[in-house]
Parts: sequence; C-alpha cells; structure tokens
Amino acid sequence: MKKEVDIAIIGAGASGLMLAALLEDKNIILIDNNIKVGSKLLISGGGKCNITNGKVKPNNYLGNQRFIRNIIKRFDQNYVLNWFGDRGLKLVTRKRNQYFCENSAKDVVDILKKEIPSKSIALQIEVKSVEKKEDHFEVKTSKGTFVAKNVVVASGGLSFPKIGATSIGYDIARSFDHTVKTLSAGLVGFTVQPEQFFFKSLSGIALDVKITVENEDLKKEIDGALLFAHKGISGPAVLDASLYWQKGKITVDFLPALSIDSLKLSKKNISRTLGLPSRVAKTFLEQLNIEDKAANRLSSDEWKKIEQLKAYSFAPAGTFGYSKAEVTKGGVSTDEIDASSMMSRKVEGLYFLGEVLDVTGELGGYNFQWAFSTAYVCAKNLNK
Repeated sequence: MKKEVDIAIIGAGASGLMLAALLEDKNIILIDNNIKVGSKLLISGGGKCNITNGKVKPNNYLGNQRFIRNIIKRFDQNYVLNWFGDRGLKLVTRKRNQYFCENSAKDVVDILKKEIPSKSIALQIEVKSVEKKEDHFEVKTSKGTFVAKNVVVASGGLSFPKIGATSIGYDIARSFDHTVKTLSAGLVGFTVQPEQFFFKSLSGIALDVKITVENEDLKKEIDGALLFAHKGISGPAVLDASLYWQKGKITVDFLPALSIDSLKLSKKNISRTLGLPSRVAKTFLEQLNIEDKAANRLSSDEWKKIEQLKAYSFAPAGTFGYSKAEVTKGGVSTDEIDASSMMSRKVEGLYFLGEVLDVTGELGGYNFQWAFSTAYVCAKNLNK
C-alpha cells in the first residue's frame, strides 16, 4: 500500500524535527528508524543539550564558508534562542557562550514535537531507497512505500551507531549522482602511537593546553582542556582538533600560560614549577630523561628538552571512531546544494539538511545551530 504526502522527511533528529515544526499546512511524514524522535538531542551535552552558541561565525565550521554564511545569517543563534524562548524553553549559559537546557534535553524535543501533528511521525521504519518517478518520489521503507512531491534528507551522519545512525542519507545522495565528500569521525578523541603510550598511564587527568593543527590550506590553534584517556587523548580541545586534523602531526603546548625563562632561577623542583599536575610533570620528566631537581640546577640541554613541552609534536595513530564521535566529517557536497533553499541542484524536489551535508561545526552548540538553520531555510522555501 502506498501513502501519498506532500513532503517526506527522512530523519527525526534536530534538522528533521525543526523542519517539520516550521512547515505550514503541509501533509508530511517524518520517518525515523528509532523508537523515539530526537535521539541525539536527548543524549547530547550529558542530557542537557547544547542547542547553540552565543557567538556563531562561519569559521566555527569546517566547510564552504560562503555557503555556511548564507544559511546561518537567515536563522542565526538569536533566532534559535528566541524561537525556543517563545515556547518556554529555559536555558543556562556555560563557558564559551554555550546555551544548555536548564532542566533536560527532553524539553527541546517536547517543544518541537508539540509543533508537529503526531499522526505525521512514523517511527521504527527503515528507509530502503528513494526513487524519482516523473513529478514525484517513491520512498521505499520496511513498512511500505510513501509517495511524495518532495523528499528531505535529514538523516544525520554515522556517529553514534548505538542510537540508530546509518548511511542512508549518503546512499540516497549517491543514488541521485551527488558527490559525497570523504566521511570520517569528527569531534572525537585521538589514539596514539607507541611513542605516546605513556599518555595512557595518565588516564583521567585533564589540563589546559593549546593545540595547533596545520594542513596545506589551514592552520588552526585551539585552546581548551585535554583529557588523558585509556585509548589516548580526548577532551574539548582534542575534539575540536580532530575536526581539522587529516593526517600527520599535531602540536600541543602543555604549558600555554607559562614562560620557560621565568622558571630558570627557581629553587623549587622543576616538577613543582611547571604548573602541571604532579603525576603529569613527573611522567614527562621521566620521558625526557630529566632528573626532578631544583630548576636552577638544570643544564642548558635539559632546558631545551623542557621547551619541548611548549611544542610537543606527534602524529596521532587515528581516532576513537564513530562510536565515540560527536559528528561525522564530510558528506554531501555543498557545491551541489542551493543555499537559498537547501534543494539539490541536480534533482528538483530533493533537499538535504544538517549533518548529512559536508559542513561540520566545532564543539559548543554549533552543529545543532547548523541543523536548525538549514531546516529554517528549507521550510521557508517549501512554505512558499
């Protein structure tokens, strides 16, 4: 049996829910393979959901800067805050201008659901394929076929497979001859090479660092916390670094607030003057083959070794993978998407939103902002 609708939305995450909430007088179907909507919203930010950031700029994203700017400016962080605020969402601000739910991420999902007719939501349905037949699409699923004038792919990326993430969005894009840029785990921890296995002995310790990632066309400096972990390193600064890292070395300044010259006359043991947790300082001294003695007794060669902590370069072995990643890097090429509507430049009536696109934001609410912004642009076009 085939059900006819105006718009079939594939994915009931942040972008799909916002789109459905913004559509006016449309016969829609919102399809998701999960048992509930907004699965990723519900678990993000430790269940508090970081919905946006007080300062949102295109350079907070990896992707085509002009494309990103044209979309963000139409529904920026102020619009997001006002839209949810008008519907009673209470928020708190944390460091780096991050806006979190005061109570629970469920508040965000409940607000979005309230704007959508319940009969329009179809859960625990797996989309198999999408085909275009003259002036309509056929969305083939595990529970029959939906016939739609328009199809919106809002299915997210590959991160968090435990909450139902699949490749369906990319599969649909490829089936319509869209370019899908190389996919990889983003906002994720790094595994390390044998030379850095000693990091694992420091598991659970966090400290502020500055990480520099440099590629052929980009140099990014990231300030924030690094967390030593059982698999390697994680923490906010590392997660942001993973967004820009392709391969090769990164450089970590483990002493970002410290001048080495200011330590040289101290009579305290060097482990106590570095401003690092004691275990970290002693472990690094051991790796550098330096005796923990009064700073003013270190030789010039030993000081040169200490200076390595200001620019400690190494090549990560890889990442923790999609199971630990916040987002997916890569996706549907934005060169093939109209920024004024989110519609495919190749197939009329086919739209792509949010994470499935080749745009990825830094940690701090930028990815949900992107989801909401793309949904707004798409809704404005479909509501015409």
